[in-house]
Amino acid sequence: MQLIHSPASPFVRKVRVTLIETGQQDDVELIPVATTALNTAPEAAAANPLGKIPALIRPDGPAIYDSRVICRYLAARAGANLYPEDRLWDVLTLEATADGILEAAVLMVYEKRLRPEEIVFEPWLEAQWGKVTNALDVLNERWMSHLKGPDSMAQIAVGCALGYLDFRHGDRDWRRGRDGLAQWYADYAQRESMQATIPEG
Repeated sequence: MQLIHSPASPFVRKVRVTLIETGQQDDVELIPVATTALNTAPEAAAANPLGKIPALIRPDGPAIYDSRVICRYLAARAGANLYPEDRLWDVLTLEATADGILEAAVLMVYEKRLRPEEIVFEPWLEAQWGKVTNALDVLNERWMSHLKGPDSMAQIAVGCALGYLDFRHGDRDWRRGRDGLAQWYADYAQRESMQATIPEG
């Protein structure tokens, strides 16, 4: 299999962490691409009509894309219990929450990187950050027992989301007032899979 990827993408990181956690990293060749919302890499467009990464090219079927689809596929392929039936809706909700954090955080990066400085819309940036902080508050107040529970896709997704906030929005200090979540992430970030996939670029 081949993974169309960029080492800076948090959605790619989710897939790479899943590969390591399920022992499948040697089954996938990493195909790096340079792609943006304004200039799609041809490899990304060929694998995903939306032009987004990650995309997983399989030898026995069409390419699959969207990190949630790929991670679910990899978990099933490995027989890994990352989506346990007895906690499925909680795990999926936490994964969706983490992905929502990432979507807002990535849009903030695009706003500042792709739009000319004189027309960057600060209220829109702050509205996106408001989505991030609301989600972080809910994770810290409602979901810590789940994050401290048995390993699942919930921890992978939330870990990658928090790592991206450090990578691209470290000046915003997401940890302030969220001691439980901050301590959980400090421990989770030491996992081999997280250390091996620290974002670059």
